[in-house]
Amino acid sequence: MTSQELLSKAQKVCAKRGVRFTTAREQVFTLLAENEGAIGAYDLLDKLKSIDAAAKPATIYRALDFLSKQGFVHKIESINAFVLCHHFSDCNHPVQLLICDACGHVEEIQSNHLDLALRTMADASGFAITHQVVEAHGKCQNCQ
Repeated sequence: MTSQELLSKAQKVCAKRGVRFTTAREQVFTLLAENEGAIGAYDLLDKLKSIDAAAKPATIYRALDFLSKQGFVHKIESINAFVLCHHFSDCNHPVQLLICDACGHVEEIQSNHLDLALRTMADASGFAITHQVVEAHGKCQNCQ
């Protein structure tokens, strides 16, 4: 799906949810959609400044917070970066990411078996999972 198709899909999701998809949010979304792999907030800021010279760190962080709450992006805690979720219209799923430490490629996978195993262990411990992101680091097929 192209970045424009993803943007159009995100605009429809926002309209359906009744949330404002401001210009800054759309610009950050588009930058994420055009980026290969994960990208940090300050790298996003550098790219945004080529579009909007007045952009500040707060602009990026507010946009990323909104995009994350809408399920459009996932934060990769281990490398403090963000990646676009390509199936965000139904993004209420457990997130499992394969992160290549050599080239930075990030692949989102979905294993119901892994989710079930984790939830079963959590239930046995009396723990209620509210949000799940599993990050696995290694080398992708191209870098092996």
